[in-house]
Amino acid sequence: MHFKQHSIAIGILAPSMVSAYSIPDNLAKIYDDHRSKPCDNVIASGFSDGTTIASTVDYCGDIPNVIFLHSSSNGGQYDNIDIDCDGANAARRDCGNDPSIQVQTSFKDQVVQYGISDLDANIHPYVVFGNTNFDPQQSGMQPLSVMAVVCGGQLYYGVWGDTNGGGLTGEASLALAKLCFPGDGMSGSSGHTADDVLYIGFKGQDAVPGSSADWTPRDTQAFEDSVKTLGDRLVAGLGP
Repeated sequence: MHFKQHSIAIGILAPSMVSAYSIPDNLAKIYDDHRSKPCDNVIASGFSDGTTIASTVDYCGDIPNVIFLHSSSNGGQYDNIDIDCDGANAARRDCGNDPSIQVQTSFKDQVVQYGISDLDANIHPYVVFGNTNFDPQQSGMQPLSVMAVVCGGQLYYGVWGDTNGGGLTGEASLALAKLCFPGDGMSGSSGHTADDVLYIGFKGQDAVPGSSADWTPRDTQAFEDSVKTLGDRLVAGLGP
């Protein structure tokens, strides 16, 4: 676990070399329906997106078999993207200006079985999920499981790769942030402040890609491609 500082910047979509996935109808409906309504099944509360003094972000269980981040501010929103650069090669490339880099991710010990020393925020699209006062494993999520991320009008897949030692939410690796907002100059000190990003964590061992994922990819797209089949199956099973 680690404590993170909030990164500030606003992002607009721009062309990218990385392929995005269209949002299927069931997920689009979920995004629209839950964004403007309060969370009825609050799993854990008292968290923040880091842009406001009040803690307004909840871990929500309104969708069966998943956990998602939901903000009750401004009539109902989701979360933003703060940049996480923890793990292997933490100070490389655009992660070099992150003032709060940690030398390892929370699941370093688990990911070494796949032939890497740790996740690399420059390559692996991972989500920071869970805080000091809330461990998603207690609600059924498994480390390194696939997560669905709706951002910029597109769908991407990441893995649950790190946790936050404080009360801030809405963090993701630099690689995932660049997928979501490729033309915005994402870096270790520059993220996306609008609370329009939906992070969905899936419960159960079936959400863990294991060795079927490409943990030593040539680039972020190769990793995305390796977990897409599992991600698509998980998203297809989302209910109301």
